Amino acid sequence: MRTRLDHLVVSALQQGAAVPAFTCYDFTTALAVVEAAEAAGRGAILLVAPKTAATPNGLRLISALRGLADSAGVPIAVQLDHASDLRVIADAVAAGADSVLADGSSLPYEENIALVREARAVLEAQGHAGVVIEAELGGLAGDEDRAFGLDAGTGTGTAGLTDSAQVEDFVARTGAQLLAVAVGNVHGKYKGEPQLRWDVLQDIAVRTHIPLVLHGASGIPAEELVKAAAMNVGKVNFNTELRTGVLATLEAQTGPYRADGENLQGLLGKWNASAKDFAAGALSTLTK
Repeated sequence: MRTRLDHLVVSALQQGAAVPAFTCYDFTTALAVVEAAEAAGRGAILLVAPKTAATPNGLRLISALRGLADSAGVPIAVQLDHASDLRVIADAVAAGADSVLADGSSLPYEENIALVREARAVLEAQGHAGVVIEAELGGLAGDEDRAFGLDAGTGTGTAGLTDSAQVEDFVARTGAQLLAVAVGNVHGKYKGEPQLRWDVLQDIAVRTHIPLVLHGASGIPAEELVKAAAMNVGKVNFNTELRTGVLATLEAQTGPYRADGENLQGLLGKWNASAKDFAAGALSTLTK
């Protein structure tokens, strides 16, 4: 069943858990995520990248994901991820996204606030006042769509960390319902071992009551991720490891399935299994 993202996340936090969010560039992956969520009896979030949503086929994918969420046996939300283009935001919501990350984290502080407020105003003007808005404060290195971004960080420094002193003002002025933070996490693959600043996260957690979001979770050890919900992190985003597993499976299995009469259906089954296994592991980790 489709549900509001904020309701899904708050409900999970009340149970001491966080909700995993998975970037879906295609319907096969989304089917696998929902199947894993149904098997676990837990909710999940289907993310759509802004580059995907900026295309006609991407908008069709969002509509299909909304239909998938409607028919699911567990709570599912559909979110436009990391968007800064107001037109893309409006189009994605019209297509079926029920939440948006209005991402001004690369902008100066006041401009970041202005972008989030403008996104809300645009959606309200189009009759979508109920859309959930996530905002981001602090900057993550790397590229959410690529594993090896040119600026991929080590996850060990302080550059781009969320300034906890700004959190209360930022949340009050933007009206954001979720807040994505930078505490040493990065998009893409980590160079070296991730070293999250749990002290910074704890300081942020005591300064706001809205759920926090951890992006760039791929590569963070499970024993670290399980700490998240205790610090009010109710949503954790995965992308890189999900893509890596699917591509490795396709690389290994394409030859045999070509030899088996160009068996595309069988190959898609392997794709589904890879994505489902990863999603199941993330669901299990975040509910411990």
